[in-house]
Amino acid sequence: MAQANAIPRQQDRRLDLQRMLNDLVADHLVSKEVAEKLAKDRRFSRGDVHPLVVIAEQKWKDPRQPRKLLHLEALTEWLAEKVGLPYLHIDPFKIDFAAVTKVMSNAYAARYRILPVGVNASEAIIATCEPHVREWEEQLGQVLRLDIKRVIANPLDIQSYLVEFYNLARSVKGASEHDKGAYSAVANFEQLVQLGRSGKLDANDQHIVHICDWLFNYAFDQRASDIHIEPRRDVGNVRFRIDGVLHHVYQIPTPVMAAMTSRIKVLGRMDVVEKRRPQDGRLKTVTPNGEEVELRLSTMPTAFGEKLVMRIFNPENLVKDYRELGFSEEDEQKWSQMVTQPHGIILVTGPTGSGKTTTLYSTLKQLAVPEVNVCTVEDPIEMVEPAFNQMQVQHGIGVDFAAGIRTLMRQDPDIIMVGEIRDLEAAEMAIQAALTGHLVLSTLHTNDAPSALTRLLDIGVPSYLLQSTMLGVMAQRLVRTLCPHCKEKHELDDSAWDTLVAPWTASKPKDTTYIAQGCLECRMTGYLGRIGIYETMVMTPGLRKVITAETDLDMLREKAYQEGMKPLRITGALKVAAGLTTVDEVITVAPPPTGDRRQHMR
Repeated sequence: MAQANAIPRQQDRRLDLQRMLNDLVADHLVSKEVAEKLAKDRRFSRGDVHPLVVIAEQKWKDPRQPRKLLHLEALTEWLAEKVGLPYLHIDPFKIDFAAVTKVMSNAYAARYRILPVGVNASEAIIATCEPHVREWEEQLGQVLRLDIKRVIANPLDIQSYLVEFYNLARSVKGASEHDKGAYSAVANFEQLVQLGRSGKLDANDQHIVHICDWLFNYAFDQRASDIHIEPRRDVGNVRFRIDGVLHHVYQIPTPVMAAMTSRIKVLGRMDVVEKRRPQDGRLKTVTPNGEEVELRLSTMPTAFGEKLVMRIFNPENLVKDYRELGFSEEDEQKWSQMVTQPHGIILVTGPTGSGKTTTLYSTLKQLAVPEVNVCTVEDPIEMVEPAFNQMQVQHGIGVDFAAGIRTLMRQDPDIIMVGEIRDLEAAEMAIQAALTGHLVLSTLHTNDAPSALTRLLDIGVPSYLLQSTMLGVMAQRLVRTLCPHCKEKHELDDSAWDTLVAPWTASKPKDTTYIAQGCLECRMTGYLGRIGIYETMVMTPGLRKVITAETDLDMLREKAYQEGMKPLRITGALKVAAGLTTVDEVITVAPPPTGDRRQHMR
């Protein structure tokens, strides 16, 4: 009997550095000399650090891929193959925190260095970094009455997510239990806000604080541009927009989500009690790295409560160099030609989220030298910038865009930026500012550059004023850029290229382009970051002649092509040819060009 009991003890052993190094040497991943040197280093003899972490810290080159290092993820994959278990990269977006944390206690998971990552009616999936420790497997199977599937995961991920998953689940559970008191959901979170204002939050209210802090930090860590908090009947959804695509993050009980919304509204200095009408707010916070970040808040009443969207503005991302924005040499030349004029109107067009604000702020930042007075009127102020004099539209007291421009003209400005031209009055004031010697930059929601002129004509702006004040229009879109870590060369298909540039004829690039593959750096999407594609229409004497009250859009567009304007699809094709993005990405965001004109790629 004693002999039988000795077998599990012999098998259940933690990984040690010496054995890991021996196995790496045997697989020709590490030389014997460097392995022996590391094994003799007493600093790494302690058992509290996982041996794979110790080896990864050495930053040895991977002989299988000389340009890459034996990083922790590669070592984890190697270990999984060595012990014959599946490898898993833990992606929090694909894990139900609430469900997996019910599989076992935090203490039990920490004891065996394991983490539940999935559970269904028949099995529980458990991530481990100690494949030879199996004592827990039989115990857990008996308690859960489920099959246990082990997977190998990064030890640092298990360690960090172990804390994050259970702390978040504990906070949500604590907040939910607090909500089961005598108050209704609405009364309860209103009471929470009042307590918060008085500085006497009780212990349970700290759960909401923790959930909100986790939400912000997690969004910053995942490079999210927007946070969506969406109430539903029983549970609310939290989603992040990353590189223009929404990802589901977590589900939170509706009463807890209502309390979260209230806390964020307090931070944004919004009216907490008012839930029947939309509201806007803003707040500034600091990331764990010490970077200042501003968030623009917007609430909307829905059938199940207030929906809250937070747009994240990082100052480093908002103000960029023209080349970082995606301007080609030709785009930069045309844009600089327009913005260096002493007076006139320049419009940037495109749908919401196409990068218009970033383009304008980046331009104003370069124009805002000490000798120049730059003033803006915005709704709302996207980012507070010390180099500008920024004014907020206040519709409640009659300060709209037109009134704002009227005020700015008495402030001795050199350059005026108008957040958006929405109506005839604002357009007339912007034109008046341009006629009196100011450079005016603004935005408009149209599909392409020529449409901006016809839109202004449609709302009632006289054609002769457009002829005398308009300097140019730039339409833009954002396309996802291929991940530099995993993109692969690919022969561009003729039919795909023809679809991209049709009905124009553009010479196909001779070099092979790239396709999206997917790796851990880009969350297996194949894309990392976004870049702009631009359609720049500079007002030439020929274009001014065709601007009349009866101007036809197709005729105007054709004339713009003749004067050198490249459509969005064609400038997108240049990005494809340069290996920055894909055909599918450009086709998704850019409208097809019209006309039939030969355009050579450069």
